[in-house]
Order: sequence, then structure tokens, then C-alpha cells
Amino acid sequence: QVQLVESGGGLVQTGGSLRLSCAYSGNIRGINVLGWFRQAPGHQRELVATIRDGGSVDYGDSVKGRFTISKDNAKNTVYLQMSSLKPEDTAAYYCATDPVFFGGTWQSDSWGQGTQVTVSS
Repeated sequence: QVQLVESGGGLVQTGGSLRLSCAYSGNIRGINVLGWFRQAPGHQRELVATIRDGGSVDYGDSVKGRFTISKDNAKNTVYLQMSSLKPEDTAAYYCATDPVFFGGTWQSDSWGQGTQVTVSS
């Protein structure tokens, strides 16, 4: 079992920046992919970004060019640097391990509790 704890959310104005952190612990040796997701009220959970063990990254179309995912293996932490934030980025942001898209939704054995990001217009 892997434990994930997100932090860094908050209220920011349009055009501003935030950096989210996700500290992971427990049975982490088998993790291949770490991902950031977000979910706004009334919407399905959306892929934001993923980073593989080898370092390759992928982004959701809505955040490409604005968000950057990275990780620090020494600190067992994955980051999401968010820039040029828009009101539509408002959501609860979650990190997860080895996510898969199945049955019409993103699934993982391990999710964090989430951190709220609110972008004011």
C-alpha cells in the first residue's frame, strides 16, 4: 500500500502560479507512474499530468504549456508547477500511482486526499 499526501493548494488570481506537492510513502518500490488528476464539482476526474519512472512526462491537453510535472526521488515527492492559471483550473487536485483508464474513469490503487485549487477571475 502507498500513502500519498498532497499540499500546496490555495486561492490564486487568474494568471497566477501555484506549486503542488505530493509526498508518497509505504510500498513505493513498484511504482511505475505518478500522476496528477483534478476533479471539479459535477465533472469527471481529469488527467492533468503523469511522469514515468524513467522521467518521461505526459499532459492533458488543457494544461499543456502551462503546467509542469516533476519528481524528486530523494524526497519521494512529485510536484506540479502550475502557471498562467485560469478560472477553469479550479478543482480538487489529486495524485495517484500507476493510474489506468478503465470503465470510463481513471482508477488507481492509491489516491491522495486531494488539495483544493481555486482560481479567481
